[in-house]
Amino acid sequence: MVGGVCCCCSALRPRYKRLVDNIFPEDPKDGLVKADMEKLTFYAVSAPEKLDRIGSYLAERLSRDVVRHRSGYVLIAMEALDQLLMACHSQSIKPFVESFLHMVAKLLESGEPKLQVLGTNSFVKFANIEEDTPSYHRRYDFFVSRFSAMCHSCHSDPEIRTEIRIAGIRGIQGVVRKTVNDELRATIWEPQHMDKIVPSLLFNMQKIEEVDSRIGPPPSPSAADKEENPAVLAENCFRELLGRATFGNMNNAVRPVFAHLDHHKLWDPNEFAVHCFKIIMYSIQAQYSHHVIQEILGHLDARKKDSPRVRAGIIQVLLEAVAIAAKGSIGPTVLEVFNTLLKHLRLSVEFEANDLQGGSVGSANLNTSTKDNDEKIVQNAIIQTIGFFGSNLPDYQRSEIMMFIMGKVPVFGTSTHTLDISQLGDLGTRRIQIMLLRSLLMVTSGYKAKTIVTALPGSFLDPLLSPSLMEDYELRQLVLEVMHNLMDRHDNRAKLRGIRIIPDVADLKIKREKICRQDTSFMKKNGQQLYRHIYLGCKEEDNVQKNYELLYTSLALITIELANEEVVIDLIRLAIALQDSAIINEDNLSMFHRCGIMALVAAYLNFVSQMIAVPAFCQHVSKVIEIRTMEAPYFLPEHIFREKCMLPKSLEKHDKSLCFLTNKIAESLGGSGYSVERLSVPYVPQVTALFPSDKKPHKPRHKRKDEDRLSRRKSIVDTVSIQVDILPNSIPSDDVVSNTEEITFEALKKAIDTSGMEEQEKEKRRLVIEKFQKAPFEEIAAQCESKVSEQLVKGVGVGFDFCDVLVISW
Repeated sequence: MVGGVCCCCSALRPRYKRLVDNIFPEDPKDGLVKADMEKLTFYAVSAPEKLDRIGSYLAERLSRDVVRHRSGYVLIAMEALDQLLMACHSQSIKPFVESFLHMVAKLLESGEPKLQVLGTNSFVKFANIEEDTPSYHRRYDFFVSRFSAMCHSCHSDPEIRTEIRIAGIRGIQGVVRKTVNDELRATIWEPQHMDKIVPSLLFNMQKIEEVDSRIGPPPSPSAADKEENPAVLAENCFRELLGRATFGNMNNAVRPVFAHLDHHKLWDPNEFAVHCFKIIMYSIQAQYSHHVIQEILGHLDARKKDSPRVRAGIIQVLLEAVAIAAKGSIGPTVLEVFNTLLKHLRLSVEFEANDLQGGSVGSANLNTSTKDNDEKIVQNAIIQTIGFFGSNLPDYQRSEIMMFIMGKVPVFGTSTHTLDISQLGDLGTRRIQIMLLRSLLMVTSGYKAKTIVTALPGSFLDPLLSPSLMEDYELRQLVLEVMHNLMDRHDNRAKLRGIRIIPDVADLKIKREKICRQDTSFMKKNGQQLYRHIYLGCKEEDNVQKNYELLYTSLALITIELANEEVVIDLIRLAIALQDSAIINEDNLSMFHRCGIMALVAAYLNFVSQMIAVPAFCQHVSKVIEIRTMEAPYFLPEHIFREKCMLPKSLEKHDKSLCFLTNKIAESLGGSGYSVERLSVPYVPQVTALFPSDKKPHKPRHKRKDEDRLSRRKSIVDTVSIQVDILPNSIPSDDVVSNTEEITFEALKKAIDTSGMEEQEKEKRRLVIEKFQKAPFEEIAAQCESKVSEQLVKGVGVGFDFCDVLVISW
């Protein structure tokens, strides 16, 4: 009777419940009843409106089995749910999905690792199903939190711990795939979710034993590695997440990386940080690269008071990011990058200077030395980053960056620089000058300008050749190297490396082109400034061998790139003047420096004589070098720059045959058509107006004897300029029409004719002023002398117009 009643009650139950009950065997070890599962699937497909009830009933049974720890039946229920989920694709599946996600959440909340993994696997299968119409009200906040927690599992059993972490990573990957493709459901990119997802992935990526340090993008992991290795799986998920990031949510995905690296102190050492940002830069879309660079710069600003090694680690990460971004889109952050880097360069030098000033004896000195070395690491990293970034910019942007950096270089006596050096002191200022010039050297490397005016405009050349940048031998080296980068437009510098007597210059295969009009104009305007810089640079008492090598290269490059006949004569005059200064020694230079100048002159005259290919000139130079080889080898670069070289006691007793003679050179060049009148006039460096009249250049180390001597001479140019400027204003004009009634046609015609003559007079006056301002005094004197001779020969008399202004002003 009881059995009949039970049978009757069973028949009254809904069909979907009977079908669900039938898929569960009496013994859970037997697994899912496949025949009954097929019936349930057919019923669900035929009556999709019943899916909601089927899901609810399965969820009810599964919850009961989880509470009772009947794992076998839990496995069967989840298998049935998976099959129903894969088989049904109707609109009615959405309520069923809610029941499904509720059951997955139940499994993830359980404390059994096996059930957590089971729930994760079911969720991953669900995530791979493409829904026709997404459900915007569905949220995955719980799953993000739970999967992130599983990624940090600390289970005592290593195998179980790895299994749970893999499940957590795969769950996060499923959430990402399910949500990021839909722009209307972008909650996954909210900071509260990214702050959980990204650190969880990075935590597992730290377990990679060998960090990829290759230049190119790291290879994609194999399928087997993805399933077995949490680190590889996390990296793959991280790549996928970044690859789906868009303009609006890029920053939300990157900022948690900084927080993780800060929290775990992964900037020093920074191998993992570099690895992370390589993945970021290669995974995101190229047009978003500048967003990452901006974030790194912002973080560098935020950590500016951290230890030097932390800052150096961030800067090295920036270098890696820039190296990758430079191949594609850098964006509008060019000046921002350089401005931030230069600001931190100044801060580093300031910290270094403060440490040196505040250092004391004992153990504190050791700490100061360590900090000093660490700051140098920061500075080198900044310079390397600036150089790499600059070398990847187009020429038009690179010229702007060159001007930008040059504007930061402190030049004493002027206010043109924009860098705050008030806290640096003399030592710190010299240090920042060196650092900025090193940065400038990196940026100018490989720069090729069509004309030298483009490469060395006046606003760049004047501060570069400032006396403030001649106070230290290292500063002078950097200035010359920057000039070489900009002058060497045909890659000849490597062939000129090392100061030496070249037997045959033709073997070097020097590349050169005909000097263009713009370059000729540049030398007329700035040639004296270059000559003066080289002349004074040769006479510095702290010069080392490298200084002489760079000075020789400077002379050679000017000869190759910028020299016409007039410039060649000027360079020879400069060389002879250096030879005379070494012999006379008004500056009390040491014997090594005097012999070094003599060797420099010999090397250059040997080079220029072969470049212009005048046989008599080459013969004279070769003869002097031959005599020096026999009698005075210390006058040749191959000997004077050796480690051990015998130096003479004096140079005054040496025979004239050891020197290059002006009359011999003039005779040889004059026979080949060169205008050699100016060779008879000794070269004297011209004072250049690099500073405002009310400011003087700061000279903390050396007394500029040549500069002082030249400044005592009365400036002819100033006198001429004053006379010419005052003259037209002191003469009353007869052409001014004071009465409007007298304005007639004849008056207008006369005014027009007079104005035309005035314009011509002004132009002539301007040319005279420009000649007196720009031309060397010796050249003006030589032209006056030649004009006097011409006037006397013609019998015109001794009056000549060209020297009137000069005589009056003198």
